[in-house]
Amino acid sequence: MALSQRLEFRQSQALVMTPQLMQAIKLLQLSSLDLAAYVEGELERNPLLERGADDNSPAETSQEPPPPSEGSGDAVAADWAGEEMQTSRSAMEQGLGTELENVFPDDGGGKPAPAEAPPPSYSEWSGSGGASDDYNLEAFVSSQETLGDHLTAQMALAVSDPADRMIAQYLIDMLDEAGYLGGELEILAEKLGTSIARIEAVLATLQTFDPPGVFARTLTECLAIQLRERDRFDPAMQRLVENLALLARRDLPALRRVCGVNDEDLVDMIAEIRNLNPKPGLAFGTSTVQPIVPDVFVKAAPDGTWQVELNADTLPKVLINQRYYAQVSKTTKTDKDKTYIAECFQTATWLVRALDQRAKTILKVSSEIVRQQDAFFARGVEHLRPLNLKTVADAIGMHESTVSRVTANKYMATSRGIFELKYFFTAAIAAADGGESHSAEAVRHRIRQLIDAETVANILSDDTLVEKLRDAGIDIARRTVAKYREAMRIPSSVQRRREKQTAAAGS
Repeated sequence: MALSQRLEFRQSQALVMTPQLMQAIKLLQLSSLDLAAYVEGELERNPLLERGADDNSPAETSQEPPPPSEGSGDAVAADWAGEEMQTSRSAMEQGLGTELENVFPDDGGGKPAPAEAPPPSYSEWSGSGGASDDYNLEAFVSSQETLGDHLTAQMALAVSDPADRMIAQYLIDMLDEAGYLGGELEILAEKLGTSIARIEAVLATLQTFDPPGVFARTLTECLAIQLRERDRFDPAMQRLVENLALLARRDLPALRRVCGVNDEDLVDMIAEIRNLNPKPGLAFGTSTVQPIVPDVFVKAAPDGTWQVELNADTLPKVLINQRYYAQVSKTTKTDKDKTYIAECFQTATWLVRALDQRAKTILKVSSEIVRQQDAFFARGVEHLRPLNLKTVADAIGMHESTVSRVTANKYMATSRGIFELKYFFTAAIAAADGGESHSAEAVRHRIRQLIDAETVANILSDDTLVEKLRDAGIDIARRTVAKYREAMRIPSSVQRRREKQTAAAGS
């Protein structure tokens, strides 16, 4: 067969990742603070951009370019991969005042070191390419770990239930610098739409975290947690901790009578109390609290639906100065100047359109999340539905990667608090009868209910739990039950039988 050359025309579709499209994808996943910093840099670099009227800048000469029409090349480029992929609480008991300073002398132990300088922003690192007058050694000092960071890292390992993680994060945020829990659990339960028992169960888990004594509500509870951790909370020590007022007054005869011990034992007990830390949280550094600014507000509408709107304060307001562009375009003479002005105008036009498209995409994704999780907003955290990125992406006609970028570092303010958009995505467990899937949270809750209802004569093994769950219409494997049980820190059936037998014998 002879080889020959020929011309052939073919028509095909392809997604071209232009620099602007890649920047737009990056723009979509930025938080409100990072976006503000990015726009600030563009305002400094591009002479055709200026702040909107709400930013106290003159806008009479500015004009926003018309929005891209459907099907235009700019609109396709701006769709960004739509197709391409406490209250503070005193550590001392009320009424004791400064008298307990005799019990816990202020020797400086446990106090935090001075707060370190915050880590440098991106602009500080990229501002110079080498040695300069602005070189600052403090920019290389690492920040000190805070109590919240330390507890959040432990919470990620100890609490796997999404709803319980929400509760745990709320409790962590309610801690003061000393590690004490402020606020009322009843108010938190009403705010989250859950039960006091569930919040107390999460709190019991958090009280086992390091450092010992955190999440206590009183000094007595703080000391009791530390003594339990040391296995020294016997009845005599319990009575001593419950009578700290006598210890502060150094009323040793009264303490001996209350505790039922002799002088030597009382001295040893007081020495143990002195070795405890009444303010465990102060062992960690402190940092400036940066409040979370929600990107989306969700409010109840009069007709019973939910109204979703963007937070206008987090949306950068930039305009193109059309008058200045027309003036400069007439005075430019060299090709280099003309090319520069044309590139500035093109970049400015893209940025304004990209910001508008970003806002519309966030609103679209947030509205679909609210529609999918309507039960959560109406009845509380226990009614979260199983939800994944694909469900939301298919509903709004976008790619999963786009939804993933939108939900990153974005927050939603609701009547139950402020939540990250990713909190509303939970795993699903298939139904045994082929019906509607069950959320992983509901399955874990069901397992805990079954175990809590056990008796000494009827301890449920993991295989028995699987059978009972399948009878309830939940198709689940034994290893999944074991994984959920271990994640909830529930011991095996053998250990539970021993504990219940020991408890029954002791009673």
